[in-house]
Amino acid sequence: MDTIDILNKEFFTQDFTEEQPYAEMLDRYKDIARNYAQMENTIAVLSDMRTNMSYIYYGKFSQTLGLDRYGNEDKVSSIWEKEIFKLIHPDDLTGKHLQELCFFHFIKRQPKKKRNDYYLTSKLRMRSGMNNYIPVLHRMFYVSIPSNGTLWLALCLYSPLSFDIPAKSLIINSVNGQITELDKQNTTKILSIREKQVLRLIDKGLTSKEIAETLSISINTVSRHRQEILNKLQVKNSIEACRVAKDLKLI
Repeated sequence: MDTIDILNKEFFTQDFTEEQPYAEMLDRYKDIARNYAQMENTIAVLSDMRTNMSYIYYGKFSQTLGLDRYGNEDKVSSIWEKEIFKLIHPDDLTGKHLQELCFFHFIKRQPKKKRNDYYLTSKLRMRSGMNNYIPVLHRMFYVSIPSNGTLWLALCLYSPLSFDIPAKSLIINSVNGQITELDKQNTTKILSIREKQVLRLIDKGLTSKEIAETLSISINTVSRHRQEILNKLQVKNSIEACRVAKDLKLI
């Protein structure tokens, strides 16, 4: 399971059952994405995790990338803008997906009322119409449902990197300007020390009984830790938990 598979699982298993004026709110955010493309000349991609659809708006920067789409709007049956991904340097694309997974977990740890306060900004290399790689600024915003905090929409913006940023990827609080380097974000706090010990032993193939003997704890305690790990990493089994934990560099 690669990072996109993990993201898909986390996005699409969220609770969208609560009745909301989705169409009305979506139209509002589509207007916002369209305005970003027009005002900043960005490529703006609005992805809807509830319906697995994306809406792409092309500013003039699309011409720099050799895309003959300026002024157009596309509707794509996926939350992944694959035609744009083809232009991203392969090494940066892999890093981009991992950054988004880490950012997703960061946002999920925030109080529901503050989840819309943060955005992710990072540096990418993208192939231009001249067939060379140029530096690009990528910004990403999650939009949560006000009533329950479910992360519903993702807005990605691609624009020229007109000034350097001090790290590969930053989390920015748009309310107070606080900046956190994503690589220094303490994702290790997602799991407790004991939970990481248990997960490392699971990853080595030990049974619950063997883990209990190794750590001198009861099997019931191991079972409780197993369930907590699955809940915190939002996965259904231990194999997926190990994969997600490795992606997040927890083990």
